[in-house]
Amino acid sequence: MIEFSYPVRVYIEDTDAGGIVYYVNYLKYMERCRTELLRSLGYGKTAILEGGLLLVVKSAHIDYVKPARLDDELTTTATPIKIARTYIVLKQAVFNGETLLCQGEIKIACVSGGEVMRPVALPEGMREKLQAG
Repeated sequence: MIEFSYPVRVYIEDTDAGGIVYYVNYLKYMERCRTELLRSLGYGKTAILEGGLLLVVKSAHIDYVKPARLDDELTTTATPIKIARTYIVLKQAVFNGETLLCQGEIKIACVSGGEVMRPVALPEGMREKLQAG
């Protein structure tokens, strides 16, 4: 499967008064990495797929290990660990050099657009590209 990484720099807007990255911003870094992973596979508008399908976060299980600080250069990773018919589970992590700062599993569901938002099959091409890595 694909192992994808994306660089992130910590800006003042990402930190609290002490210069430490606010916990929710790690989720934003992971979101950017997932978006760029899908963009690298040819899906430019990654939240909205052909036919009005949507990719939405179903669950996020995060463990925080060490803090990042203002102006750190981080690496965020995303690796699909399960590709099911209607969802993808990705292992994601944020590193400062070799030091693990945060890790988790994010479940992304494919749903129909509109009011109903029922689970639907991932596009076959997307599944194949994610598995090919």
